[in-house]
Amino acid sequence: MNKKVLIIEDNDDIREGTAEILDLAGYQTLLAKDGKLGVAMALKHLPDIILCDIMMPELDGYGVLYLLNKNPETVNIPFIFMTAKTDRSDIRKGMEMGADDYLTKPFDDLELFKAIESRFRKKKQSSGFGSKNANDSEAVMEALRKKGKSRSIGHKQIIYVEGDEPIYLFYVIKGQVKTYKRFKDGREFSFNLHYDGDFFGYESLCNGEAYSDNAATLIESEIIQIPKSDFIEYLLNHQAVSREFIALLSGDVRVKEAQMLHLAYSSVRKRVAEAILQVAAKLSHQASYSCTIRISRDDLAALVGTASETVSRMLADFKDEKLIDKTGNAINILSIEKLKNIRQ
Repeated sequence: MNKKVLIIEDNDDIREGTAEILDLAGYQTLLAKDGKLGVAMALKHLPDIILCDIMMPELDGYGVLYLLNKNPETVNIPFIFMTAKTDRSDIRKGMEMGADDYLTKPFDDLELFKAIESRFRKKKQSSGFGSKNANDSEAVMEALRKKGKSRSIGHKQIIYVEGDEPIYLFYVIKGQVKTYKRFKDGREFSFNLHYDGDFFGYESLCNGEAYSDNAATLIESEIIQIPKSDFIEYLLNHQAVSREFIALLSGDVRVKEAQMLHLAYSSVRKRVAEAILQVAAKLSHQASYSCTIRISRDDLAALVGTASETVSRMLADFKDEKLIDKTGNAINILSIEKLKNIRQ
């Protein structure tokens, strides 16, 4: 019998186009145009795999996954998100909830087939082993965090430097940490900003190599230091941990690819706007229209990859255009949507 694939997608073209490709490949496709209908069809037909968009009206992809994970009949159905969202926090959120993989739109036929077949192989190999229940996953991650010791680190303090041998996995309980590269001429380029609930320092641990970047606090922070031996043991023996860090590493690659594309093709104006939105997404997960962030001009410049004077000019322009207001290090975003749609 042909394997059943449920496609939950509110965009008619993407839904129909994906179904057409899979039909030609011999799969049996089931189509749902929204999350509520998708859940109902999953419970009725029990498909072999589910492809689901994240951004949908009424019930989004996260809600679909949550409801299906609550039902013992659907909890172990492989679940792949199809999304245009590439932020690392979005990818991590899906994986923490129990998603098996991500397809970033637009994807080609080969990416689609590889993702589906990979999930079927994994399911066959792990049949009868473990569960992707979100509560079980969080319990394992909490046990990993408890392996470490909490440490308070002051404002603008170095955590590690390039070339150090990694001996800890780090977790931010509270605070702000930047990972960055410092060049011989004194310039900085920030790869990422880490806030409450973020892990960092795992790439070098996974690669078994010295740090290729630096890490420092932006404000006074409380950080858990988890010994390397405990991290590796959990990584090798717990699916929830391996799934979490595969998602984080994948997200990091996508973030860095996006940064390189912005540096190559986006204007400084667009890059400053994107950097502000990146910080806002980390600090204000529920913000839909406006929010306030705090970041210094120098740290924002390092994130953009330009001089701090240039960032100052761009912020002044944004203020004149009523996109932001600014007091000291506080940037009040007056319209997130307008900032997203800013032109080059």
